[in-house]
Amino acid sequence: MASVAATPARTPNGPGPGEASASFPTVASVPGPQEPEEEGEEEPAEIHLCVLWNSGYLGIAYYDTSDSTIHFMPDAPDHESLKLLQRVLDEIDPRSVVTSAKQDENMTRFLGKLASQEHREPKRPEIIFLPSVDFGLEISKQRLLSGNYSFIPDSMTTTEKILFLSSIIPFDCLLMVRALGGLLKFLGRRRIGVELEEYNVSVPILGFKKFVLTNLVSIDQDTYSVLQIFKSESHPSVYKVASGLKEGLSLFGILNRCRCKWGEKLLRLWFTRPTQDLGELNSRLDVIQFFLLPQNLDMAQMLHRLLGHIKNVPLILKRMKLSHTKVSDWQVLYKTVYSALGLRDACRSLPQSIQLFQDIAQEFSDDLHHIASLIGKVVDFEGSLAENRFTVLPNIDPEIDEKKRRLMGLPSFLTEVARKELENLDSRIPSCSVIYIPLIGFLLSIPRLPSMVETSDFEIEGLDFMFLSEEKLHYRSARTKELDALLGDLHCDIRGEKRVAGADRAAWRPGDPADAPAAMPGAGAGSRLDPGVGPCLPPGRPVGSCQCRPRLRLLKAPLLPTAPRGTNPEWQVAKAVNNATERSLVLVDEFGKGTNTVDGLALLAAVIRHWLALGPTCPHVFVATNFLSLVHLQLLPQGPLVQYLTMETCEDGDDLVFFYQVCEGVARASHASHTATQAGLPEKLIARGKQVSDLIRSGKPIKPVQELLKEKQMENCQTLVDKFLKLDLEDPSLDLDIFMSQEVLPAATTIL
Repeated sequence: MASVAATPARTPNGPGPGEASASFPTVASVPGPQEPEEEGEEEPAEIHLCVLWNSGYLGIAYYDTSDSTIHFMPDAPDHESLKLLQRVLDEIDPRSVVTSAKQDENMTRFLGKLASQEHREPKRPEIIFLPSVDFGLEISKQRLLSGNYSFIPDSMTTTEKILFLSSIIPFDCLLMVRALGGLLKFLGRRRIGVELEEYNVSVPILGFKKFVLTNLVSIDQDTYSVLQIFKSESHPSVYKVASGLKEGLSLFGILNRCRCKWGEKLLRLWFTRPTQDLGELNSRLDVIQFFLLPQNLDMAQMLHRLLGHIKNVPLILKRMKLSHTKVSDWQVLYKTVYSALGLRDACRSLPQSIQLFQDIAQEFSDDLHHIASLIGKVVDFEGSLAENRFTVLPNIDPEIDEKKRRLMGLPSFLTEVARKELENLDSRIPSCSVIYIPLIGFLLSIPRLPSMVETSDFEIEGLDFMFLSEEKLHYRSARTKELDALLGDLHCDIRGEKRVAGADRAAWRPGDPADAPAAMPGAGAGSRLDPGVGPCLPPGRPVGSCQCRPRLRLLKAPLLPTAPRGTNPEWQVAKAVNNATERSLVLVDEFGKGTNTVDGLALLAAVIRHWLALGPTCPHVFVATNFLSLVHLQLLPQGPLVQYLTMETCEDGDDLVFFYQVCEGVARASHASHTATQAGLPEKLIARGKQVSDLIRSGKPIKPVQELLKEKQMENCQTLVDKFLKLDLEDPSLDLDIFMSQEVLPAATTIL
């Protein structure tokens, strides 16, 4: 069951009679004794907005003092620039904006910009921050369910109140529920509208309404699931089960032919926020019509290839800002920029009468060509892939080229240094090496001798012990200190990370391999001198670390922790009854079939009569049902609001022909026998079914089939004869009276 509406939903009156109306009069100025009453003077209405932003979704609720009603908008996806929130602010123009003190950076930046708009008309809103604890999920639910609302009668029990509110408020929208809880807290603290009343007088809340932006369609999550617009499934790979879900067989999955993630996100946004703006819809249809032409097929395929190289540029730029860029990020950025240039050039050659082509041709400026040229001239992609780090091409910076030359000449230079160091060491030491470790500097490395057992044995005169790793002792000598002062940290100087290196060196603990970051290939250089062997280069061991009015709405019942799980038809109908308006479209399919026939028929008739009683404000309702008694018993009133429709069919002998079109009238039969014949049921069963159906309609008793009755009688006769044949008349213990009363007479009753 689903419904579509195009006007704001209204909070229904409670089920009891004599409920308060769904509006609350605004406070007007009271004329004095000598002051004539002026008509039309009322205090201006104020709107207090509460908003929460988390993980790309927006939860919004606001209180309107003009009718003392709380409006809520279910969780909706929004861009990091918060364009949807800006549309909400422009449409409702709130007096104050309430949010949590613990907010995302994007929300903080947006609110700061909003507060600085001094020339905003009519007046910039007041930004109010409440503690994050006031927006807790459980405490927000408790505030909603324990509130005192005039449209709910006092005779309602707690359970009935929860069930009633759950048919109005979608409690599965967690951000929206938290926003409602924070709004109620703010209203109670500021005492909006009851500032001069006694403290025990609460802020009047006369209804809850669903808020949808102009020209947008609101669809809840249950409707998406039931209509299979979206359908999430567990990934078939066992390695990806915990990582997330994949799109299953759904309308979105069928229509999704996007070549890049950005296109897929935009298509999903169109599905989650459908528009009624005819201008926007026509602009999309113009693009579709253009690419459906056979002569434009090659152009469509080329654009598809270019779109396949468009990646997440904001994420790459964020990594660059945090100095977490990989070589692959530069490659992706380079391909993205050149693909964007290809898209721009292609769109400039297409008809500019189509808005999309015109926007791409204008927005993709010549700066992209400049960016692509700079990346191609600066980044050494071949060298970066070989070293697995960002490197630049030669002749870009003379200082970097000089430091690279020094770094490349380190092996031969350190071989000479190691030879001189070995001359000054104890003769028991067979070899040594001088190594360079980024972020650490130059160190003298010697093998651990058998006599070196305790830490005190590591001390060597003239050397400063640093750490032990893989049976190698590392020291600082006078020469290595001189190398540090003379050459510095070449590797980090080349990468431009001197400041980061200084911070990381202080946090490093010598000798702990777990503290080593991801290896930086080519970062270490050094030399080892073994007598009689010659110099050799040891592998480098890097050990430092671096781093308003809705037009169309599709309605279904929410799922609450207090409500039955699953797509319960009663909950769905309750949602439609409580929210449908004269601009709503309600679809009801087989409602009442899950219970007793009489009860189901009564529920369906009551729901339809409820809508018919609304008169001009009755929504558009389509009901599909097999309850033919609804018409035969005349349970619905006759009038212009009721029209009976059925599917047009024609009987051709024993065949039933379906025309697959709707016509006026009432179905006279269910045609179950024809359907059973097509399903392959035996003809005897179908004939018997028709016979029983006719007897029920005529009110006659249903008798067993004669052939089956005769076969049963013969079986009973044969059973009785077998009992007589087995009877032993010479048996002294045989009692013929008992045999006749217990065996013969019961069997005779089934035969005669």
